Amino acid sequence: MGGPPETVGLPGWAQWLAQDGDGSWWVYEVEPVQFHRGWYENEIGRRLRVAAGEPNADWAGTLRRIR
Repeated sequence: MGGPPETVGLPGWAQWLAQDGDGSWWVYEVEPVQFHRGWYENEIGRRLRVAAGEPNADWAGTLRRIR
C-alpha cells in the first residue's frame, strides 16, 4: 500500500488531506467529518479527489492538515 500523495501542486484552498476506506485520497477546504467509510466535507467548503490508492483498513488515521 502506498503512502499519501504529494501535496505539491494542490489547489491553494486545500487545507486537509485524507483517505477513504476504498483508497481514494481527497483534499478539503475545511476539516472534514468522519463517517462510516470515509470523510465528508459537511456541505461547507470544497473537496477534490486527488489520487486513487489501495483500500486501507486504517483510513480513519489518515486525516492531516496540510496548510
